[in-house]
Amino acid sequence: MLTGRETEFSDLGIRDYRKVWEMQQQVLEEVKQRKMQGKAVPGYLFFVEHPPVYTLGKSGKEANMLMDALQLRARCAEFIKVDRGGDITFHGPGQLVVYPVVDLESFGMGVKEYVWALEEVVIGTLGKYGLSGSRVDGATGVWLGTGTLDERKICAIGVKCSRYVTMHGFALNVNTDLSYFDAIHPCGFVDKGVTSLQKELKRAVDMEEVKAEVLRQFQTVMDMKINTNTIEK
Repeated sequence: MLTGRETEFSDLGIRDYRKVWEMQQQVLEEVKQRKMQGKAVPGYLFFVEHPPVYTLGKSGKEANMLMDALQLRARCAEFIKVDRGGDITFHGPGQLVVYPVVDLESFGMGVKEYVWALEEVVIGTLGKYGLSGSRVDGATGVWLGTGTLDERKICAIGVKCSRYVTMHGFALNVNTDLSYFDAIHPCGFVDKGVTSLQKELKRAVDMEEVKAEVLRQFQTVMDMKINTNTIEK
């Protein structure tokens, strides 16, 4: 018998942002339909890296995008307005982007609890590398150096929920080219930095190792029953 916490995992490799966004929307609608019909509701967990793209949340400010169209093309980057919460952020190679499409009612969670759980997944992952991730009041995501003059963000979070079914998720900087963040006020902040695992550890980090740890943290934090037999690239 399928339970709501059973989650199909797919590693999508490197894929265009718009295509993955459209795929999430389709999967979200399918999950909602099953839920409204009283059928068993599976969950889905997608890992992906995107080619360079800046995304602006529905409540974000375009003024936080500091490059014009010509400069974007010069860096082979896109700028896309999306339907998640949060302000502006960057996605690119070397960054692990995680998109859960799950029914929160199956997990006994509301939206706030869910965002907290996503943050906890990342905090647990960072802990495996000896880094102390934490939260900043009034801001989603995971930060290092909280409460100091060197507060820096290592993971951005932005989600959308429809009938308690989620899409979008979080972006963890692993080996990300952080120079792309110079073109924005990340998440709307003008006085905080951005970092990555590579920068903090002063070495490149095995992405597959990070993925495996994130999966373990989802199992621990949300009691997800993850089926890893559906990996695709």
